[in-house]
Amino acid sequence: MSKRFRAFATLSAIALLITSGSAPVIAELADEQPVASQPTPAPRPLQGLERWPDQALADDLLWQGDASSQLQLLTAIAHSLTYLDTPAATTAYADYAIPTITRDRVRRSLRRFRTLLLTSDSPAEFDAAVRREFALYQSIGNDQLGTVHFTGYFEPSYAASRTPTADYRYPLYRRPADLDDWPLPHPTRLALEGRDGLQAANGPLQGLELVWMRDRLEAFLVQVQGSARLQLTDGTPMSVGYAGRTEHDYVSMGRELINDGKVPAEGMTLERLLAYFAEHPEDLDIYLPRNDRFIFFRETAGGPPTGTFSVPVTPNRSIATDKTLTPPGAIALITLDWPERSATGDWQATPISRYVLNQDTGGAIQGPGRVDIFVGSGDEAGEQAGQINTDGALYFLLLKH
Repeated sequence: MSKRFRAFATLSAIALLITSGSAPVIAELADEQPVASQPTPAPRPLQGLERWPDQALADDLLWQGDASSQLQLLTAIAHSLTYLDTPAATTAYADYAIPTITRDRVRRSLRRFRTLLLTSDSPAEFDAAVRREFALYQSIGNDQLGTVHFTGYFEPSYAASRTPTADYRYPLYRRPADLDDWPLPHPTRLALEGRDGLQAANGPLQGLELVWMRDRLEAFLVQVQGSARLQLTDGTPMSVGYAGRTEHDYVSMGRELINDGKVPAEGMTLERLLAYFAEHPEDLDIYLPRNDRFIFFRETAGGPPTGTFSVPVTPNRSIATDKTLTPPGAIALITLDWPERSATGDWQATPISRYVLNQDTGGAIQGPGRVDIFVGSGDEAGEQAGQINTDGALYFLLLKH
């Protein structure tokens, strides 16, 4: 074991509300000669690189003083390895778009990367070994030139009640036991909870209320984020995590407001969206039912938030991507401008490279040009997540042999 490791043996997802979230992919130009019977094949979402690009720098966060960052990365790797041993992972890789990227190769890559991290005696030794043994596959991005747009998401904290009251009226719901047997198309949000969000007791969600929120928009924000820390009215804490969803496309409320001319597209922020609904609360009955995707929850007993792969997500080390295009559970290297609060309280962005694990998906995280980074839990994480709204690059690491 290396000297360093002898000390131990262990604009945000809320941007989903204000953007369309769908990354356009520019189709390849067709050959000038007509080919009527053969449509142009879609480009592969990842392109293998012959060498590591100069701008793909080392993750210097791994070597800053204590071992906490290494522990976070090792924890995230362990969660990915757990996922890769599940039947869901077998299914996910059965028809993956790039035949050479297999579940076995991803699993071997994670184990080897972990070994190098634990046995390297210096950053230079670790970086040299990773570059020597691993090949890079770059996402083609939203322009087929590798441009990827990054946002951040976090686990919010809200007040809630275990029982309905005059103040706490809007439930979060458990996953229906027979959800897998529901016929398609699944019921719409309007059919499940009514226009005002209070009619679910008359439908298939009857008796599935997990906890009650005091604000309808807060309850919807929990659905957007997929998990939450709750402070109950009796003074006890509660945490909830993702347990499933209905099969509907995600519709952005912010984009709907812009399309209807309710708010200007320029300078659209979460604060402006919240201010709009504070001023026009009756419009929630119009715009919330336009998003038919409905999220179900389970109580997580204070554990870490869980992503859609049913494994915990790790702050600054877990990302959400389009699971149909990127290898689930794989290790990746991201480069982007990262926001940090300065001594004066201002946010300043610094170019960084960071190793992350592909462990989550999101309703608006579509196409090869979108990545959402999990920042953490609470208000401070929410503030930082809201500052992430920038372009960068995404690379996946796979063993060469």
